[in-house]
Amino acid sequence: MDSGHTAWMLTASALVFFMTPGLAFFYGGLVRAKSLVNTIMLSFITIGVVSIVWTLWGYSLAYGNGELIDGFIGDFSLLGLSGVEMFSQEGDAISPLYDVLFQMMFAIITPALITGAFVERFKFSTYLVFTVIWITIVYAPVAHWVWGGGWIGADGAGALDFAGGTVIHINAGAAAVAAALLVGRRKLPGLQPNNVPYIVLGASILWFGWFGFNGGSALASDDYAVNAMLVTQIAAGTAATTWGILSMISSGKISAVGTATGAVAGLVAITPAAGAVNPIGALAIGFGAGLICYYAVELIHKTKLDDALDVFAVHGVGGLWGCIATGIFAIESIAGVKGVVQGEFDQVWIQIYTALGTLAYSFVLTYGILYILDKIPVLGLRVSDSSEDQGLDLSEHGEQSSIEDGAN
Repeated sequence: MDSGHTAWMLTASALVFFMTPGLAFFYGGLVRAKSLVNTIMLSFITIGVVSIVWTLWGYSLAYGNGELIDGFIGDFSLLGLSGVEMFSQEGDAISPLYDVLFQMMFAIITPALITGAFVERFKFSTYLVFTVIWITIVYAPVAHWVWGGGWIGADGAGALDFAGGTVIHINAGAAAVAAALLVGRRKLPGLQPNNVPYIVLGASILWFGWFGFNGGSALASDDYAVNAMLVTQIAAGTAATTWGILSMISSGKISAVGTATGAVAGLVAITPAAGAVNPIGALAIGFGAGLICYYAVELIHKTKLDDALDVFAVHGVGGLWGCIATGIFAIESIAGVKGVVQGEFDQVWIQIYTALGTLAYSFVLTYGILYILDKIPVLGLRVSDSSEDQGLDLSEHGEQSSIEDGAN
């Protein structure tokens, strides 16, 4: 076992874990003060719930030794991780347990991303049930499609998804639309951030953790990890700057919230491409993410869809752009295939139909899960009007973020 690879992969896992608390602060700063604790807790409880599900059956369904349905989902051969070797075998660069740990962190943050669509009005207890079901029948199959030998990845269509553009961001973005449609609009919709420093802090933690997210997906401490981290930085910085300039053109002022959101959009877009593009490609992807996601937010705000924290506009649209852009800007010396910039169009078509397949699957399954949960009397999706008026901090947790009058 290579100790250098192992040390980097363990560090990358810790970095990806840190992203979920970062997301909690990012989302928490965006909501009203009276639902700040609830919003943070939606992300925090996800860490616990998904860790249990991933250990008992989630990892097996994503990465089992066989397939229950060919190309679609794994099997039950690794239930409770019982079939995963604890110690490295001859020829292993890193421990077999590493894959369990690293992929667990990816599984944790994905349902947490969805919560941004229904903050300030969703029942906390129902979210716990939803998370268990969603990881089982939505996330695990899509992870298998891409990384577990399923129909999208190297053994199937040959789509490029280095660190989860489809598995995480398109998946979560489509689920967010389904959730926002079923839960309905808030009584008083509209973005009213209670704490801009929390938003910038959360975005900064996400940016920091993303180096593990993308760099760790090289599965080694090598040149590919370095390139992945470099292009991650370039894309995020470019998207943040682009969004900031667009906000200045629109309002005459550079928005801190907008610039932070732009950085996240750039990080999302470079995720599938981090193992396929060079720095110039990263610049183009970052610029496209800042531009496309900015106008996606503006457009969706003109509709009746109350995706409260713009999950689809940032993660869904950003993930779609990144997935397609991977097929445009892929460099053969890095990705092993040529993109449009090198004169080949086959890869971009593969990227498009696999992205659309993920989008459709996640939306339909998520809608179905939430529709059924809403019909169960003891569950339901939405809190009462009085709870929404009071704020979910007190109504769902009996706690509040501040004792000051303004917090209520």
